[in-house]
Amino acid sequence: MKIFRGFHHPGVARACALTIGNFDGVHRGHQAMLALLINEARHRGLPSCVMTFEPHPRDYFAAVARKPELAPARIGTLRDKLTELARCGVDQTVVLPFDARFAAQTPAAFVQDVLLGGLGARYVLVGDDFRFGARRAGDYAMLDAAGRHQGFDVARMNSYEVHGQRVSSSAVREALRDGQMDTVASLLGRPFSISGHVVHGRKLGRALGQSTPGRDDGFRTLNLRFSHWKPAASGIFAVAVHGLAAGPLPGVANLGIRPSLDANDVNGGRVLLETHCLEWPAPLGAEGAYGKIVRVELLHKLHDELKYDGLDALTAGIRKDCDDARAYFTATRRQTTRDRI
Repeated sequence: MKIFRGFHHPGVARACALTIGNFDGVHRGHQAMLALLINEARHRGLPSCVMTFEPHPRDYFAAVARKPELAPARIGTLRDKLTELARCGVDQTVVLPFDARFAAQTPAAFVQDVLLGGLGARYVLVGDDFRFGARRAGDYAMLDAAGRHQGFDVARMNSYEVHGQRVSSSAVREALRDGQMDTVASLLGRPFSISGHVVHGRKLGRALGQSTPGRDDGFRTLNLRFSHWKPAASGIFAVAVHGLAAGPLPGVANLGIRPSLDANDVNGGRVLLETHCLEWPAPLGAEGAYGKIVRVELLHKLHDELKYDGLDALTAGIRKDCDDARAYFTATRRQTTRDRI
């Protein structure tokens, strides 16, 4: 999949079949829309194209209003969104900055300058709640009329349901907030995951619970930054880590702001996913994971983040989380064995 920041690039396709949206989470409703888009693109001999935004439009308006509580919790990072769009078979994604200039465009200017002049849209597929242009003045009827007048096809896809529940980013956010990871997986069609480069931290974890002073064999963690200040999920999770060994590694992870640690540490102020592998790959050694891209699946929520009264209490808490994660994986393996019998 080709990825462009904006559409003023020579590599952007001159004509395309297009869909537009935030695609936060790339859930099963999004996947159904993308499958339809790709099918229509093939029939027309066009590349399929997704136009998405960074920041999220509601992030922008929340900042303008100085009301951060209006910003939506973010399901996934831009990296994970683009990975899932590529996995769905999209040919091209254009990421546009949602800023004051974009927000002020009239619906007519959006059609002329973005859809036609910028992306050469010949087919446009939108959701049933699609709005566009300044003050959300443009709707499906207006877009359809523009298509008939200017020579591009317009289609609308109704909402997608699983077991009678409408699949939406809002539903995924609610399930993540409540720690209902099985529901999240059902809505996404896959386990919820976060990916990124392993970055350096204070290396405090390896000193906590070490067998002897200075050995650094305690709770070594993989640190991934979540590139948004308001993740939809937070807390302590049993996880599976991909990218360090031939198969997934069981682990326990903290997603959040680590309230028991100094806010001025090297990752202070950032949302971080800290993952301790219950089975560390010996060939990596102590430093071999840094810089690698890993994907961490959050499988089961153990509890919300806790603030501990010192490093001894934190160490005991991590040890209990590891024991609870091991118990989860043992129970899961037993259930899988029973299901196969």
